[in-house]
Amino acid sequence: MPPSTDQLIERLAASAEPVRRLRPPWLRATLWLLAVAAAAAILLPFFANFHLFEDKFADPKFALELLGTLLTGIAAVVAAFYLSLPDRSGLWALLPLPPLALWLASSGYNCYREWITIGTNGWSLGESSHCFGTILGFSVPLGLALFLVLRRARPIAPVPAAALGGLGIAGISAFLLQFNHPVDASFLDLGMHAAAIAVVVAASSLAGRSSRLMAAPAA
Repeated sequence: MPPSTDQLIERLAASAEPVRRLRPPWLRATLWLLAVAAAAAILLPFFANFHLFEDKFADPKFALELLGTLLTGIAAVVAAFYLSLPDRSGLWALLPLPPLALWLASSGYNCYREWITIGTNGWSLGESSHCFGTILGFSVPLGLALFLVLRRARPIAPVPAAALGGLGIAGISAFLLQFNHPVDASFLDLGMHAAAIAVVVAASSLAGRSSRLMAAPAA
């Protein structure tokens, strides 16, 4: 005879172990971002061209693009941590939209300005392919590190959280790219940036569909 509901509850209560509550999402996101910043500070001297970056940063339009890129990455990561919890509003998905609009608008303008300046040479593939590979290269370790943390929350709807996480790591990767990007962006660069970001977000969304990826016990 199968156990009654009361018996089943008693058995589950008797074998239940205490679970440590997750830290607030804003704190977990902050700690993750600080860890990424620390790792970047260690690695940047090995590949960055600080002299070129300083010259480019003197251009207010480039500084605005850089700000939009970084804020998009930060806002999307924060939103991913909030959406990984079932009791948080889906409106958190809107958080990265303002900086994303700033990033796209400033990038688009800089590409247009560069196209006007150098004409058809701005469509050469050499540096554009470098942008694509660099963003993907940065995104792989960042993505693994982020999803190892996000899965601890066992999100009920993992795909939105994973997609926002993908946007976040793509934004941070694009920001890091600017430290060794040798030329101003062209239209083809912007297209390659968009393609790399789309690949990262799509891969993140597919990863979010995997129940095994998001099924680790909370700690």
